Amino acid sequence: MAKPFASSADTAPKTETLEIVAPGVYALTAEGDPNVGAVEGQNFVVCIEARATPAAARDWLGQLRQHTDKPIRHLVLTHYHAVRVLGASAFNADEIIASDVTKALIEERGKEDWDSEFGRMPRLFKQAEEIPGLTMPTRTFKARHFIDLGGEFGMLELRFCGRGHTAGDIIVWHEKSKTLFAGDLVEAQAALYTGDAFHMDWASTTLDQVKAFGAENLIGGRGAVARGSAAVNAAIEQTREFLNGMIEHVGHAHRSGGTLKQAFEATHAALAPKFGHWPIFEHCLPFNVQRLWDEFDGIDWPRIWTMDRDREVWAQLQD
Repeated sequence: MAKPFASSADTAPKTETLEIVAPGVYALTAEGDPNVGAVEGQNFVVCIEARATPAAARDWLGQLRQHTDKPIRHLVLTHYHAVRVLGASAFNADEIIASDVTKALIEERGKEDWDSEFGRMPRLFKQAEEIPGLTMPTRTFKARHFIDLGGEFGMLELRFCGRGHTAGDIIVWHEKSKTLFAGDLVEAQAALYTGDAFHMDWASTTLDQVKAFGAENLIGGRGAVARGSAAVNAAIEQTREFLNGMIEHVGHAHRSGGTLKQAFEATHAALAPKFGHWPIFEHCLPFNVQRLWDEFDGIDWPRIWTMDRDREVWAQLQD
């Protein structure tokens, strides 16, 4: 029997957990659904990620408002994917911040990504009809941007650590609490989506830069909050192991003259024993293998995913 397309059959609600990671530092996790967070300043709040729709964002903000009523001045988007950005209008933030490259990616492929992700993960798009359109950042930067939180609240550093999950991912670092919001550059026991990735960069220098912060708390794109240096490093190295496993097995099939289907089957067989029970593993792997195969073919800039291309790759590899 053919497997249901991507996460289209994943209709069960997830239990959300709001954690106070440190004073004024919040993370909302949801059993492998995309994570969001916030950091309080002296007179305002910085929110990190926007969820897929305004309605989904309001659910998160309702929980955050049980802890702080400060106005939201900044909304930070770690990358361009629809489930992270299309709920932005609910925040009424003074500014929406992302990297220069993320803005360019939204302009290049934002609508196609919206359509693609809606088809892959319909449960996340609560009241999708409320989405007003593509979310465009109002402030962008190339390498680093700082937000002074005021008083004794410390500073946030937004940094581009190198190409990884996308070409434009950024992290958010709160030095005062040693907390790192890593976006989808790190997942804590959740499968990686790498359909727009730069696998070799990500698995090496980019993750090295992320690890160099020496974080004691890490909120990845999905999965539980990692607390303590050992757990943080474990999450980073699990991410690297997943990437290197794909690189090894897809690369071997490519070099030996195998087919894309053979590369997928070998990679699935190698990764499933350790990672197969993680959220969205079956959903992601066909798209991951196709992108990595493209890289071995010399295609540096990721091809745009569309609903039709999604179904074509899925039918070829996962059915």
